[in-house]
Amino acid sequence: MADLFASIVDYLTTLPWLELVAMLLALAYVILAAQGSLWCWPAAFISTALYTVIFYDVLLLMDSALNAYYLVMAVYGYWAWQKNTSTDFGQNQPQKTVPLAIISWSAHWHVKACLILAVISMVLGYVMANYTPAAFPYLDTFTTIFAVFATYLVTQKVLENWLYWIVIDAVSIYLYIEKGLIPTTVLFIIYVIIAAYGYFKWQAIYRQAKVNKVDFSDIVAG
Repeated sequence: MADLFASIVDYLTTLPWLELVAMLLALAYVILAAQGSLWCWPAAFISTALYTVIFYDVLLLMDSALNAYYLVMAVYGYWAWQKNTSTDFGQNQPQKTVPLAIISWSAHWHVKACLILAVISMVLGYVMANYTPAAFPYLDTFTTIFAVFATYLVTQKVLENWLYWIVIDAVSIYLYIEKGLIPTTVLFIIYVIIAAYGYFKWQAIYRQAKVNKVDFSDIVAG
């Protein structure tokens, strides 16, 4: 037990600061996203910039490319979460910007999307396996392709994005253990927990919004 404690202390004192900063900011992103806070996107922008470099260094090339994509989507997400249909309050009155509402897409739609993404993952995984030095080409490609799609769902506040992240993060845990990225492994274990929390949190908000909409419609009809 003493040896184990000494090993943990030794590891923590030699922890790469770049990975630690990236991990903390990435954790801040997912917590803020689960709360529906606009500030999740600045945290995402910085953390993904750092992870682009970190993953490239350990030859997780698709993860590196994915984080470069995240960098762009962080800017788009910040803009998209502010932008929504505005409401007029009179001809000469300024419009009021309404926060983007949580929406839900059908299971049938998601099944079709998953089948298409799986095929793309297999094809791109084959290319990465045969023409690049990428580590774990098929798994890395799977998490990357699905994460690209899931990130878009986040920017649109689609409820089911959290279900995608639970699976993506669980697979990623194995990849990062194998590459020795211990802080990132811990981060993704936390991600799985927060993704589950985010799903139930957003689901409650979504259901309440539907109830409020029905109540408002009844008032207007009456």
